[in-house]
Amino acid sequence: MSLKDYIKGRGAQQNVHNKFESLKHTTDPEFLEHCHQEGEEPNNLKTRFQEVYPKTIVNKVKSPDVGMEYSVNAYQGCEHGCIYCYARNSHEYWGYSAGLDFEKQILVKKNAPELLAQKLQQKNWQPNTIVFSGNTDCYQPAEKNFKLTRKCLEVMLNFKHPTGIITKNSLILRDLDLLKDLAKLNCIRVSISITSLAEETRRILEPRTASIKQRLKTVETLAKNDIPVNVMVAPIIPFINSHEILPIVKAVTEAGASSVGYTVVRLNGAIAEIFSDWIKKTLPDKAERVLHQIEACHGGNLNDSRFGTRMKGEGEFSKQIAQQFKIAKAKYLKNKKVPEMDTSHYLQLKNPQYKLF
Repeated sequence: MSLKDYIKGRGAQQNVHNKFESLKHTTDPEFLEHCHQEGEEPNNLKTRFQEVYPKTIVNKVKSPDVGMEYSVNAYQGCEHGCIYCYARNSHEYWGYSAGLDFEKQILVKKNAPELLAQKLQQKNWQPNTIVFSGNTDCYQPAEKNFKLTRKCLEVMLNFKHPTGIITKNSLILRDLDLLKDLAKLNCIRVSISITSLAEETRRILEPRTASIKQRLKTVETLAKNDIPVNVMVAPIIPFINSHEILPIVKAVTEAGASSVGYTVVRLNGAIAEIFSDWIKKTLPDKAERVLHQIEACHGGNLNDSRFGTRMKGEGEFSKQIAQQFKIAKAKYLKNKKVPEMDTSHYLQLKNPQYKLF
């Protein structure tokens, strides 16, 4: 596959079939040839935003592997375009493809802050940590204009509720004022995703995300403001970033990260086809080697949905990754601990009698 076939600025290089749709869209080869001859793009690559109004916004997370109980996603789809993103599959439930559609058809949940406030006012609600970005990045480019994440954080601060954030965008620093106030209550934890220290790797894996320099600066700024920062080295992809584990952990701890975590890449559902197509166009010399090693980490398959093994993988390569993280933590994170978040502020606000017990 030649570089002329590569769609710059996007992760996925095609729209794969939506498994819930009975009809399949196929582009006519003559149309593709016409576009090539005329120097035109066969697909409209402009990002489109559609306002939607869901009935609920707080989601119960049932997976035992994820490490969160509840999540909020103010956006569906993500313009960041990370090629490996597990959330791509969820776009099919909305009638879109997990490929290019996931990156350019963004659903904006305009009533997210109101729904969140309603949930936190329910009599039976307990202050379980709610994580923003359980599915798509809450600080993706759309947030700059719609500001739904900021409005939701204002709700969390008003209720003094334990809050988690996962992002790979430095836009989070726009809301430093709210994060600092939550930190004073010990009600905030932030996870920054840093998959590589090599900018070229970042560009092809995560084409519309913040640069590595910006992300390290974000970790540093948050830490200096006493906001606990975890760094997710996720996912680890064999022969693409698997050699960077120790350097990444060293760099992020020097920037102020108080903890690190990782996952091994898994290509569930439509992502297997999307990733395979992408790597054959982007890194053709490595493609088969990478794909075979991913299979070796998941029982001989690119797909892996087994609880307990799907996030960390299995086999010799996965064991090597786990050992490297163990060494990195012992070397760079020795004696670092992050305290549990405080739920008493929310309980006292909700029930003033709580402080008597």
